[in-house]
Parts: sequence; C-alpha cells; structure tokens
Amino acid sequence: MSTQAFERSRLRTARELAGWSQTQLARASGLTPAAISQFESGAVRPSPETSSVLASVLGVPQEFFHEAMVESHEGFFRSLRRTSVSDRRRARAIAHVAHDLAVHASSAQRFCAGDVPMLPVSGLQAERAEVEEVAAQVRKIWGLPSGPVSDVVGLLEARGVAVIRLPLDNTDVDAFSLPFPDHPVVVLGTDKDDRARSRFDSAHELAHLVLHGEQIWGVKEVETQAHQFAAAFLMPAEDIHDQLPTTVDWPALFALKRQWQVSLAALLMRARTLGRMNENTYLTAIKAASARGWRRVEPVPLGRPEQPTRLLAYLASVDSAPARAILPAQIVESLQTASAA
Repeated sequence: MSTQAFERSRLRTARELAGWSQTQLARASGLTPAAISQFESGAVRPSPETSSVLASVLGVPQEFFHEAMVESHEGFFRSLRRTSVSDRRRARAIAHVAHDLAVHASSAQRFCAGDVPMLPVSGLQAERAEVEEVAAQVRKIWGLPSGPVSDVVGLLEARGVAVIRLPLDNTDVDAFSLPFPDHPVVVLGTDKDDRARSRFDSAHELAHLVLHGEQIWGVKEVETQAHQFAAAFLMPAEDIHDQLPTTVDWPALFALKRQWQVSLAALLMRARTLGRMNENTYLTAIKAASARGWRRVEPVPLGRPEQPTRLLAYLASVDSAPARAILPAQIVESLQTASAA
C-alpha cells in the first residue's frame, strides 16, 4: 500500500462514483453518518480496518484512498438548473478517475504533458471580437493551418487533454470539462451520435479550459463565450466568410457542412454572426429547417463522431497495470467500453 496518508477527497470521490449520500454509505458500512462526515472533512482518519470496510463496500481498491488527489472545481456543465446535483457529482467523479489515468499514462510516457494555453478574456462582458481573437491565438500557438480542423479530439489529446466518452444517463448532462493544470479532462457523452455536434462540444469545452480555467463557471455568460470561441475555432472568419451564402442556399450549405464538418445550425449562425445573412434570411432558414425536421436530425450525415484513442491505447498496454491496481475496476472498464464504442 502507498505510504501516502488517507486522502479524504478520495472517499468522497468513491462515494460519488457509487451515487451514494453520506447517510447511505454509513448504512452500508455499519458506520454513523457523523463518522463518514468526519472522514471526508479530514477531522478524523479511519483506521486501516475501517478503510478496508469502506473500500469493500464502495468497490474500490483500498489503495485508492491513499493516492494523492488534485482538486478542481465542480466542472463546466451546460445546464446546471436541469442537471441534478447527484448526476453532476458522479460524472465529475468519473472525470477524476480519467485524470488519474492520464497522470499514470504520463508517468509511463504514454501520454503527453498538458499544453493548453490560458488566455482569459477581460470578463463576463467581453465582446465577441475579443473571444474570437483568443480562438485565433490558440490556433496560431498550436500551429494549425487555415481551414477546417481535421480532428478536434485528436488535437486535444495531442495537447495533453484527457478526452473520454461515457454513457451519461441523464440527457441534460451534455459534455463537460475539468481544468486540471497538468491534464485537463474533457468528457463527451456517447448518446450524441452526431459528428458535427460532437466536434462543436469538444471545441466548446476547449474554450472553457482556455478562457475560464478555475476562475469563473456555472453562469450563462461563460457558456455564451464558449459557444463564440468554438464557432471561431472551427470556422475562422477570415477562412469561411466569403464561402458562406447570403441566401438560403441549401446545396451550398450542405457542401460547407461536409467541408467544415460542422452542423447546418452552426453554419447558419456563423453566417448571421459574420454578417453574411441578415436577420430575416437567417430566421427564414431556421424556420425552413425546423419544418423539415432538421432541428432534430440534420441531413448530410458526417459519419461516426471523433473518438479518443490515447487513454484507450494506454489501457490496452501492460503499462496500465499499476494504475489498474489502485483504481476502481468497474469505472475503468466503463471508461474503456464507452470510449471505444
């Protein structure tokens, strides 16, 4: 067992992975809620015997409680009002396990060091032009050529971001991220079988890591900024402006969807934002798309969503044995299955 002392945050993480309250854990382990609370606050450390009971009940190796843990905030969730606290906490706990895997993979030289620039904007009221300039800076820093980004997930992984897919039972939990300084984590749901929207999700979460970090989160303004960043990152104004139609030209929009690997909705919004379509033309297009049922399922499918590969390759290697020995097997397997789906 590690010589690291009992890490109180690990108990909370294990409990949230199980989806339990402190009272439920107390009942299952034969302890009192007060004792669980004291363990999680750090006021009291459980004995080795009690730690063993807790590990057995929660389905984690006892060594899990003795691993150092990097803290982060509650995560960038799109719909805080619609998403239950328990759903958010369990998803966040799974993301912590993904971060653990990235740390171990990095130690085994199977994963890159984190390389996401922090370029915060001037505040919640930052103008769109400022956000778009940051998106352009990130593309420049990372040496991206003009035009479409070929693989957003692959790009994030190459920059040390742990990208995972997992089945999010609650459809209100869309995608989210945790801004760990060494290996940020981006979580994408497996329920969105749409390449264009999934790419936008990835770019949206990158925006949070770049613009917001640990500073601000959970308010409407940061989500608006993340959308603005994602649109500019995926469709730079100087590259796409002249390609966007000024009228509701569906064949042209279908061709642009294939070229840029973004949704029709994103293209229409970009056309309006960049002044290629006026408000009336944009609304006409939106209404026409809605009447055809395209707001739910768009025409011109782009194929399978981009898939993360770096952590999967690590988990498939013998190098992952030390990590598997101390991390909850069921969660690691679910991450492996979901990300490979």
